[in-house]
Amino acid sequence: MNKIINSLKYWGQLFLLPIYWLSFLMPRDKHIWLFGSTFGNRFADNPRYLYLYVAQHSSYASDKVKDSVEQWERGGKGWHEDNNCKGIRAIWISRNKEIITFLNDNGYEAYYYHSLMGIWYALRGKVYFFDNYSKDINFWQSGGAVKVNLWHGIPLKKIQHDNIFDKFRHPANAWEAWKNFPRNISDEKPGHYILCPSRNMRDIYASAFRTENVIECGYPRWDGIVSDTFMDVYDEHERLLYNEITSWKETGHEVIFYAPTFRDSEEMVYQALPIKELNDILKKSKKVLFIKNHVKSKYSDILHKRAEGLSNVIILNKNLDAMELLLKECDVLITDYSSAYFDYLLTERPIIFFVPDYEEYLAQSRELYFKYNDVTPGYKVKNGKDILSVIEGDKWEDSQMYNSVRKQFIEEGSYDYSCAMVKEILKIID
Repeated sequence: MNKIINSLKYWGQLFLLPIYWLSFLMPRDKHIWLFGSTFGNRFADNPRYLYLYVAQHSSYASDKVKDSVEQWERGGKGWHEDNNCKGIRAIWISRNKEIITFLNDNGYEAYYYHSLMGIWYALRGKVYFFDNYSKDINFWQSGGAVKVNLWHGIPLKKIQHDNIFDKFRHPANAWEAWKNFPRNISDEKPGHYILCPSRNMRDIYASAFRTENVIECGYPRWDGIVSDTFMDVYDEHERLLYNEITSWKETGHEVIFYAPTFRDSEEMVYQALPIKELNDILKKSKKVLFIKNHVKSKYSDILHKRAEGLSNVIILNKNLDAMELLLKECDVLITDYSSAYFDYLLTERPIIFFVPDYEEYLAQSRELYFKYNDVTPGYKVKNGKDILSVIEGDKWEDSQMYNSVRKQFIEEGSYDYSCAMVKEILKIID
C-alpha cells in the first residue's frame, strides 16, 4: 500500500511542472543564498556549515548572532572578518518546523518551505546549496537558480551514475525507466555544480554527477572539525552530547567513536563485536566508546539492549545529527567503509577499521572506486578478539600511508574552506 501511495505522489508531482517552468521568469537576487539539507529534513553537513559561516559574516546578521559571535570570539577563537560575505543574505529552508524554530530562536533567518516567506525566497534566491538534490530546498520554485550540490561524503563506494546497482539511474528496461521518470525529474542535472574536495577526485565527481561543472574546494564541514572560522550552533541534543564527552575527558578518559556504515551484513558485524568484554577493557584502560549507528540501521534497538547496564559503552540515538561534533572531539575513530574516515584524516588522529564482513560486503554491496587496502591508513581488524586486543594494547597503527592518502583526498589549504567556497560562488554568479 505504501508503495502505491508513494508512486501516486511522484506521478502527482507532474502537475507542478508548470510552476517550475514559470519560476524561470522570476528575477533572482544574487545576494540571496538559500540552504537546505537531506530533503529538507535536517540541519546538517556541508550546507549547515557554509550557512553558519555566511550568516555570521554577513551584514544581515541579527544582533543576537553578532552578540553570540563576539562572546564566542572573546573566548580565544579564531573567527575572522570576511568581507566577501557582507552583502550576502543566508536563508535556511526546511520542511522540519523544529529546525526553523531552533534557528530563529538563535537569531538566524530560516523559513518553512511551504510558508509564504519560504516560497517567496525560493523564487528570489539566486543560489541553492544542498547536499542531495535541489528538493532539499524546493525544486518546484528553483528554475533559473544556480544550483550547487555540496554533497555529503568523499566516495569510497561508487555513487550516483557510477553505481551500476542504482536502479533509478540504471533502469533494467524501458518499463523501469518509465516508472522512475517522475522521481528523476528533480535529480542532479549536468548544469548543476558539484563540490569536489580534491583535484585528484575531479574525474570521479564529473563522472558520477555527469557534469563538467566541478568546483575543486574543501568541504565547509571541515572547518567545523579543525578550525574556528565560525561559531557552531548546537541544538539541545548536541549540547548534551558535547557536555557528556567533555565530562569523560575531564576525568582523564580517552574517547573512542565507532561509526559503522549501513549494509546488508550489519547483523554479522554487531554479532562479531564482543560488547561486554569490550566494556571491561575500556573501564580498565580509562577509555569510553560512543557508538553511532547509521540512520538506516535495522540493528540499532538490539544493540541498545546488548549495551544496557554497561558503563563505558554508550549507544547514541541513530537519528542524532552530530557527526562533525563527534569527529572533532573523539581521540580515536573506528569505522569500516564509511567516508567519515576521510574527514577524520584532517585531525591526524588514529583510525581503526573494523571489517569482519569484508568479503561479504564487497560481494553484496557497491563497487569501490579504489582498492580498499590502498586507501585505508589504519589498523585492520576482522574479528572480535582482535578488536579487544587493539583497544587494550593501544595498537594504533602509525601508517606511512596516512599522509599520502590525506593528500590524495583532502584539498590542502589553511583550514578556511568555507571562505574559499564563497569566493568560488561569487566568481560563478558575477
